[in-house]
Amino acid sequence: MVCTVEKVSDKCKSVIKKALKALGKKNFVFIMHNGSFPSCSGENTGFGTINSNGGRKFIEYASGIFDGIQMGPAGKTKSSDASPYTGTIFSNNPLFIDLKELTTSKWHNILPIELYNAIVAENPNKDTNKTSYAYIINRQHEALMVAYENFIKLNDLKLNSEFDLFKLENKFWLDNDSLYEALSIENGTDYWPNWKNDIDKNLLNPKSNEEKLQYAQRINEISSKYSKEIDEYKFEQFVLSIQNRQTRDFAASKGIKMIADRQVAFSDRDTWAYQSLFLDGWCLGCPPDYFSKDGQAWGFPVINPEKLYNDDGSLGEAGLLMKELFKKMFKENPGGVRIDHIVGLIDPWVYKKGKKPMPEQGAGRLYSSPEHDELKKFAIPSVEDLDMSMTSDNEKRVKSLSDEQIKLYGRLIEKIVIAAALEEGLTKDSIVCEDLGTLTNPVAAVMSKYELLGMRLTQFTVPTEPSDPYRCKNITEHSWAMVGTHDNKPISLWAKNLKNTHEGYLHVKNLVEDLFKDEPDKDSIIVRMTADEEFLKETKLVELFACKAENVQIFFTDFFNMSQTYNVPGTSGDRNWSLRLPDNFESMEVINLPLILKKAIIARGSEFAQNHKELLNELDEVQ
Repeated sequence: MVCTVEKVSDKCKSVIKKALKALGKKNFVFIMHNGSFPSCSGENTGFGTINSNGGRKFIEYASGIFDGIQMGPAGKTKSSDASPYTGTIFSNNPLFIDLKELTTSKWHNILPIELYNAIVAENPNKDTNKTSYAYIINRQHEALMVAYENFIKLNDLKLNSEFDLFKLENKFWLDNDSLYEALSIENGTDYWPNWKNDIDKNLLNPKSNEEKLQYAQRINEISSKYSKEIDEYKFEQFVLSIQNRQTRDFAASKGIKMIADRQVAFSDRDTWAYQSLFLDGWCLGCPPDYFSKDGQAWGFPVINPEKLYNDDGSLGEAGLLMKELFKKMFKENPGGVRIDHIVGLIDPWVYKKGKKPMPEQGAGRLYSSPEHDELKKFAIPSVEDLDMSMTSDNEKRVKSLSDEQIKLYGRLIEKIVIAAALEEGLTKDSIVCEDLGTLTNPVAAVMSKYELLGMRLTQFTVPTEPSDPYRCKNITEHSWAMVGTHDNKPISLWAKNLKNTHEGYLHVKNLVEDLFKDEPDKDSIIVRMTADEEFLKETKLVELFACKAENVQIFFTDFFNMSQTYNVPGTSGDRNWSLRLPDNFESMEVINLPLILKKAIIARGSEFAQNHKELLNELDEVQ
């Protein structure tokens, strides 16, 4: 029996929960970025949002199966780039505002229903499960401008009072971000390095008292000239804050926690506003590796270590900014925060602007390069702590670390990230660390010292390495396990590509060793699984639940048996970041979770299975 959304009864959900508990799973989390949420009939504007009726419909389905939903970064994206990983750190994305709600009495009908219907009708992708980014980014702004004008005309005392309070409470970031919006209009582009006016590029970064006075006059000039646009920007953030809170409360009532995603990047808007806090002339990236012989030149700014902390160890200006960022994220997302590229907070790889991120062109680890002419002042280890026979990009180069050195590597984690979580009533287990790939010794040491929850992505298993950390038998309890993230092929494509291949055979051999321990004829299973992509896919999902990890995540393409890829790293264009869960997701065939959980229990061994014999029978009944 195939389990589809429509067939997930309360009994089925109850049995699934019992099986997850029996397997030691504390959290089962669904991963889907906000723009990928489905729409209800007649409400597809071109972009998804969990704040919509379609989003609430999905939350109701997820209730009873999942404990949480892992979202993507929530920041405002660039007009020319849909990637959520280059969004703003404080402002949320106005595309996540549910326009339909603004047409209702709840918002005093400030958005004309005729305009809303026109946006839906003219959506070029209304009949596909793809976003229409270039279309909706303009139409959404048009709709919100009309809604704002009607809001002002409405002059509702209660809403006005709430709006004024919102502006006051969020002034420290909201004023900067809305000013940037005005300057983008003034200069004809939202990419500040291309602004025509050089003063505008540095308005928040004066170098002298004379500049401070001159820039203040310019700010007053722009603020007056674009007062309406500035206030409208703040209005968008106000509406979004209300809708986000309502959605968070609704999800909580259904037993669902929201988990945020903090990207390693700073947006153009944030780089402009806080440029005095960044290390001049340096960018964040990745060193050369198997996938990129020249390294990855991300171009993201690097926080200046001297601005993170004061001499007495207290937080400096940059440290306070980061603390405010994480406090806001934990406050708005009681399920926690996923930190993208945790290496970037502990032992970042930096390179000179205009150069390649290669050691021979001056690149290195910001805190691990005591022999580097420019970076040595930030170094935590000494030259004696390094294996100098290794190149600076070798993850094992730092050969020895004292407890004090580990604390220095981890002080951003301790004083900013963990401290922010605790101050918002959460624990450090609410921090999900994206630590995929090879970790440097300092990063591994910090992860261990603070007992941080890292990720174990089973699709990344190197089948020739018995001790590979992503292999089922090596995955520890204190981690998050998943088969793939937003950057991976769906597990269905992974299995299809490995069918009848030598690499596929190696993966299959390991899976059979780990999951079919009590089977007498393992060779027959290997032969079958090597040639049967469905069997391989199913077994890879069984591995996810049979492993010891206490926390499990699953990406929406994997859960819904989709074959399309959400994002292909290193490429650009409309095919990335545009995939959505179809509006008719209720009728889609999903993975047979009861069967997979049953096989995961059996994979734990005959004694474990015997102890859960009754549960196995219940799982049989609901398949």
